[in-house]
Amino acid sequence: MNSENFTKLARTFPEPLILLNSKGEVLKINPALTKILGYKSKQLENKLLYDIVNEPSNEVIHYLQACSKSRQMIIGCLNFCQPDRRILACRCEGAVVEPSSPSSPAIILIRLENRTSANKNFATLNEQIDNELIKEAYKRKQIESALRKSELKLRQKAKDLEDTLGELRRTQSKLIQSEKMSALGQMVAGVAHEINNPVSFIYGNIIPANQYAQDLIRIIELYQKNYPNPVEEIEAEIEAVELDFLKKDFIQLLRSMKNGTERIKEIVLSLRNFSRLDEAELKQVDIHEGIDSTLLILHNRLKAKLNHPGIEVIKRYSSLPKVDCYAGQLNQAFMNILANAIDSLDDEFNKNHNFNPQITISTELSASNIAIRIADNGSGIPFSIQSKLFDPFFTTKQVGKGTGLGLSSSYQIIVDKHHGKLSFDSSFGKGTEFIIKIPIKQCSST
Repeated sequence: MNSENFTKLARTFPEPLILLNSKGEVLKINPALTKILGYKSKQLENKLLYDIVNEPSNEVIHYLQACSKSRQMIIGCLNFCQPDRRILACRCEGAVVEPSSPSSPAIILIRLENRTSANKNFATLNEQIDNELIKEAYKRKQIESALRKSELKLRQKAKDLEDTLGELRRTQSKLIQSEKMSALGQMVAGVAHEINNPVSFIYGNIIPANQYAQDLIRIIELYQKNYPNPVEEIEAEIEAVELDFLKKDFIQLLRSMKNGTERIKEIVLSLRNFSRLDEAELKQVDIHEGIDSTLLILHNRLKAKLNHPGIEVIKRYSSLPKVDCYAGQLNQAFMNILANAIDSLDDEFNKNHNFNPQITISTELSASNIAIRIADNGSGIPFSIQSKLFDPFFTTKQVGKGTGLGLSSSYQIIVDKHHGKLSFDSSFGKGTEFIIKIPIKQCSST
């Protein structure tokens, strides 16, 4: 690039430009350069670069030599001496535009930038960037806040749905249990009523039948006393029926019938106490009577069977006052807990035939509450399922052997219906104890 071409082109560029050779001789400058340096064009042309800068000449030559060998911009820094003796620090970007030849040095084009202006521009740019970053950060915070609010709303909706689902499941279990209790109560009461009538008839006639039998035997003994030698036909019949044995065994037979009917009446009474259809309202009840009735209902599962020992029931009853409760529902809770204990003991015996199953039932009075403890010496409840024990429909039993409603309905009966507490203490391999606590007196709103 020669001086004429440079002059034509440089006029159109707003950046300060200087054309010089590798020896440092200034060939041409453009108007933008004269403006920032304060020199006129003629004052700088044909001058040496290191005469108008503050850097040593060797550093200037070294920079120019680097520029003369590169087509890419070489960045440097020069401090120019202005006419008023001020120093203007400039950032330089130089590159060769015409390589050197044997007859002439290389021609170099250098673009200058006022470092003070650049710093101001950089500061302005930084400020703009900071402002944009602040705006962006604010927008992001708004977006994050909106997302958090949205997430909280979604979580709340999920929680509400979960609570609603839980309430629906509890309501469903209550309805199912209520229907089961109603059907069971009606069936038990109906069976008890149907059994009670004929049994009462039999029981009421056993006493006079026993009296009639004793009267007949006494008349026979009077005949034997006054007519010791009966005819051969009577003698043969006496020997055939074994009259002496018959007289003793007939009275014993009537006594056995009386005991049997008394046992049936006790079972009928226990069935009625268990169902308590006539006590749907809150009433004062003997808790021990309810427990004993439940045990009698479960007698068939507690007694010894072929190749299976009976389950020993240990009662440790304290003296308790009558308790305000819904007797039929409370008895159902006792039934569920005792049935689970029996299932656990049966499972343990199937694993170990030397096992001696036991259930311990104890009651105690504590301030304004009563406590019923039902403990078994089975294998206990695994820790992994203890938190789910009172959940509706949760069961560890095989399909068809359990609905998962027993303990959940017991929990509702004791906690929701009677304002009590149902908890348990279980160590795996050491048995389980359920603790029922209910107030002696219930609120009128119960």
